[in-house]
Amino acid sequence: MKVSILAVLAGIALVAHQAMIWFYAPIAQSGPVQKIFYMHLPCSWWALVSFFVVFVASILYLFTRNDRFDRVAAGAGELGVLFATMTLISGSTWARAEWGHWWLWDPKLTTALIMWYVYAGYLVLRNTPMGRDRKALVCAVLGIVAFLDVPLVFFAAKLWGSAHPDGLARQGSGMEVRMWHTVFAGLFAFGLLWGAMLLTRIRQLGQKARLEAMLVWDEE
Repeated sequence: MKVSILAVLAGIALVAHQAMIWFYAPIAQSGPVQKIFYMHLPCSWWALVSFFVVFVASILYLFTRNDRFDRVAAGAGELGVLFATMTLISGSTWARAEWGHWWLWDPKLTTALIMWYVYAGYLVLRNTPMGRDRKALVCAVLGIVAFLDVPLVFFAAKLWGSAHPDGLARQGSGMEVRMWHTVFAGLFAFGLLWGAMLLTRIRQLGQKARLEAMLVWDEE
């Protein structure tokens, strides 16, 4: 599928998702601030998917030394940090309204913040001056090791308890069917956006690599 078509579908899906948030999903007991949840959750899930892609692409790079996998890991890492940042900001805003605090040092939030710092460091490493092959190798190793924190974020509420709701618990959540429809619509819409952005970024990185190769050829 062409990126332009995917981007158009993402735009339509995001508009439809906003309409569902404001005109379809009922207002929760906590009030309109709960509607942040419909954007917070998709950002969180697609951030975790991004880091999983970094993990898989890093393994494939180590086995094949194919630069395409390095570019996939780089693009997914950037998107992961972007979506994780939006998750932390939207979650902090929601927490301020719900709990009266911008931040709580509970297991899920703490592991999420650690994950953000680790992958922010991963992006810093990608922008350090280093030989291309050596940088790709070091980033691949870090992309695998960094993923160790991701399952901890996902299961933190189950493992240690948390003020944050368990992401897997549907029963007893108090959410109506229309709320779940809106949640899944958000996951779909943000997924289209994520796919369009990732494909675009991979293409940009490929064009950058080809341009750098041409410049090296000219200098020789």
